[in-house]
This record gives sequence, structure tokens and C-alpha cells, in this order.
Amino acid sequence: MSQTPAAPQINGKMYLFEKPELLNRERHGDLGLDAAAKPFSFCAHVRAIPLTISEVVEAAKHYPVVFYSQEEPLPVAILGFNSDVNLFVDENGNWEEHAYIPGYLRRYPFALAGETGGERYALVFDAAYEGVSANAERKLFDKGELSDFAKSAMEFTTTYEADRRLTERIMKELKKYNIIQSQTAQYTPAGETAPRTFAQYFGIDEQAINNLTDEQFLELRKMNVLAAIYAHLVSLNNWRSLIGRRMQRLGVSEIEAVTGQRPS
Repeated sequence: MSQTPAAPQINGKMYLFEKPELLNRERHGDLGLDAAAKPFSFCAHVRAIPLTISEVVEAAKHYPVVFYSQEEPLPVAILGFNSDVNLFVDENGNWEEHAYIPGYLRRYPFALAGETGGERYALVFDAAYEGVSANAERKLFDKGELSDFAKSAMEFTTTYEADRRLTERIMKELKKYNIIQSQTAQYTPAGETAPRTFAQYFGIDEQAINNLTDEQFLELRKMNVLAAIYAHLVSLNNWRSLIGRRMQRLGVSEIEAVTGQRPS
């Protein structure tokens, strides 16, 4: 007796996705997506978001851009510190006007999932997204096929995935130069003389860059990574603006914003 094959499943977790499901017409044929009332509420409590290499220069204008670790030196945008508050999402779930929105968030509630060890990808969406319903105007399927809306989402996520994989390859090469080191962010509050450390992160060591041979520096130029490196270094000035944002958002003093603690 033949059996109906089980529907494909997603193994593991996807960052910020509560209920990721592979999109298929049997299960989701009648569903659609409307815009959420609070569009960025799903990431209102995150401190950092992944970036692709092509985003670093633009993101560096607004956020400190650092690296996930020495072993996995993937770029991330810092959105907050000392507490799980995204300082760029307001109480209405809106992203701050004119601030760059990372592609990881712009693609939500969609993403791509790849088969283990393979090259094929399928469109995924977060079934827990508040805009999902059978009454939504933007349908996921039209006459049994992906709707134009879903095709547009597929196109964007495919482009994003290609950029993400390129980023992984470039960062894997960059790791060989040993220029990413553990660093600290420090700030001296008004009335104090000694700086306070308020964040630890992984970043490019400028001295390590200066110690590269001419040949190594040329290799970095050929990798088209120099713009991202220097944008990252400049972006570290944005730590100071994050302190001001934290003071304003939480209504705390400068010292409280830096330390994360209220004075005794």
C-alpha cells in the first residue's frame, strides 16, 4: 500500500522566526499576508542584527558595526546594549525614520531554507506573523501558483541569500589575516575622569591592519573588502550615539545608560 510522502520540514531554528514553515499550496493555498499593525515589533527586543558585506557601508552610518566572533567573523549591526531593547524601534513598532533597515529584517516574514548538503532552496515564512490570515488581500498563491506578491518575496530573499553566502566566503578569507580582535567600548561620563567599559565586541584592529604586508593589503583590496573594513572602523563612533538613545528611551542618567545599573 502506497503512502503519501511527508511534507518537507524545517530542522533547527531561524533567528526571529517563531514558527517557520516551508511555503506550499496544500497547506497555505488560501492564506495571505497583510502589513502588521506594528511592523517591527518582532525585533523590538534584539540587540544586534546580521548584515551582509554589501550592507556594511550604509549600516555604518547609523549603527556600530562589529563582528560576531573571531571564529565566525560575520558583520552585525548593534541596536542596543545592557538590556534587550532595540533602540531603533519605537513603541508603535516602527523603525526610526531615515535609519537604514538591515535586509535580514526587510525580508521578514520570509526567508530561504536550503536542503542539507544541497543547492536547492525553498521559500519559508513565519506562520506566527500577525498579518497572516485567509482574509488578507496579498495572497500567497493565485490559482495554485505563487502569487506575484510571493514571487517578489522569493526574488528578494534569493538575492539576500546570495549576498549572505558571499559574505560568509569573504569573511572566511578575512579570518586568515588575523585582524579581528576582541575589543571594548569605553565612555567617560560627565564628572568622571576614568572611562567606563560598557560593551565588549570583536572588531578590526587598526594596528593589525598597519602591520599587514603590501602583498596582504593588496589581497584585501582585490577582495573588495577595504570599504567595509574602514566603514566598520568609522562606525565605532556610533557607540556614543547609542548611549544618548538609551538615555532618552529609558529615561536614565548618563551613568545609568553606560553601566546598565541605577546608582545605590
